[in-house]
Formats: sequence, C-alpha cells, structure tokens
Amino acid sequence: MKPIDILSSLPSWSKASHEDILSSPAWAMPCRLGDTPCTMRQAKTRPAEVLPLAVRFEDEELILGLADTPAFPELHAVWDSRADVPDAILLALVEKDCGAFLQLLENAVRRQLKIVGLAQASDASACFEIDGEEPVVFTLDISPSIAEAFGNLRNIDVSHPSVRDAVLEAEAEFAAFALSAEELSSLAAGDALLLPEMETLAPRFIVDGRFSLSENGLAPWKDEGLVQVRADVEGGVTLGAMLDAIDGKIPPMQSVPHENAPLRLVRLGRTVCNGRLVMLAGHHAFSPDA
Repeated sequence: MKPIDILSSLPSWSKASHEDILSSPAWAMPCRLGDTPCTMRQAKTRPAEVLPLAVRFEDEELILGLADTPAFPELHAVWDSRADVPDAILLALVEKDCGAFLQLLENAVRRQLKIVGLAQASDASACFEIDGEEPVVFTLDISPSIAEAFGNLRNIDVSHPSVRDAVLEAEAEFAAFALSAEELSSLAAGDALLLPEMETLAPRFIVDGRFSLSENGLAPWKDEGLVQVRADVEGGVTLGAMLDAIDGKIPPMQSVPHENAPLRLVRLGRTVCNGRLVMLAGHHAFSPDA
C-alpha cells in the first residue's frame, strides 16, 4: 500500500473538496523552479504589498500578485520605486526575472499562462510560498479550476502532524472463524469455543473497518462474514502509526488478554455475544456470559 491509498480510503479525505484539501495545513505541492525541486505551501503571512498582474490561463483570466523577493533580482532592485517605472518596463522585468516561476505555475495548473498586463490587487486571492534559498511569495485568485489543479490528495504531506495525529477507531481481533447462525444462537453460559489461533497467531487491529494492522504490516481489510473474537474495549490507532507500518515500522501490538478478560463475538459489524477468555485444558477458549 501507499500513503495515497490510505487517504483515498478514508471518508474524511476522500470526500474532501478540492478547496478543503487546498486549505489543509498539510497541503504541500511538489514543484520545480527551473532545475530545482521545491515545494509550494500556503504562506504563513500575507505580504503587505504585491505587484498585481492580470494573467490568463488559456481562457480564464485571474489576478497574480508578486511579492518582493531577491529571487527576482531586477524587479527587486526597482521595487521601492516601481510606481515611477513605466508599465512596459515593469512587465519586461517580470518576463525576464520570473520566467522559471511562471513556467512553474503553468506546469502546476496544466494550462498555458500568458501575462495580460498590470492590474488591481485582488481581495479573493490565496497566498502561497515556494521554498528555496530565496523564497517566492505570491497571491493568486482561486477559481474552481485552480482549486481542482492544486487541491489533489497527492499534494497532502502525510508527515504533517495534522495528518499523523488523527486517530482512527481500532479493535483488537484475536481470532476469526466460520460459525453457522444455529451454532451462534445456541451458545450458552458454560459453553466454550476453543481458540487455537490465539496460541499461534499474533493479534491484529481492525482499523476503521477498512484496514488490518498486524505484525506483518498494514493491508486492506474486508469483512468476509466470519465470526471474530475481539477485545471488549474499543481503542484507537493514529494515522501516523498506519503510515509507519507501510515502511515496516510496526507499532506495539495488542498482547493476548489475561484470563477472564472480557471479549465479544462480532459478525458483520455487530456484537452477537459477549463473553470472557478462559483456559480449558491449557488452551484459550471463549466462554459466553450468562
């Protein structure tokens, strides 16, 4: 499995809108500024002033605001006196200084970019920062098409605490086996179901009803209608622990419960019988409650 497979399986992420993904603190879009790999993120602070440009992505015109930065040296040199610089000269400096940056935007949006001219600053724009030795900060109107291009799950940084610290419901499963409806309904106090799996197989967590997390790693989980012996206490697993399991870093797993520990039988997501762990002739067994 890959991190994107996990995110795509979780409703909190799979049902998120492009705008929701883009506004997430974990949003980080891999880019390339010239020959240098970089990352675009939401800027922590918005610049007090920008040079607003009307740009067209094919047939859609938006406002792009450039903040002052040494990354654009000639534009940076005239920044404080730009009000006295003719528009044609400013636009020429943008074309000369910002070519790699404009190409980055064109690649990110996946549409050809053309500068139309100078414009009025937009109040509807979002602010972004591209990391590097000299960071580039800019504002850009977020139209539905821009949100769709930027707001992709693949641009979520799964190492971010807002992702890793999310807790998913998890239940410890100690055994799973086939049992007919008649056998289930006939269980009574004093009966015992032997659980040889508990002596040979390590317990596993069923996470969010979608994943199996065990000492063997993380895998998709599907309810096949078997009767499952689970702990009678619900727990949680962080998304970070699941992501680590992809790389073979398995978190501490649930140990075999002590004798007389409360257990329950679960089938198709429903608890059908409560009971306890007992030892029968030296073997683990499930004993129904009265």
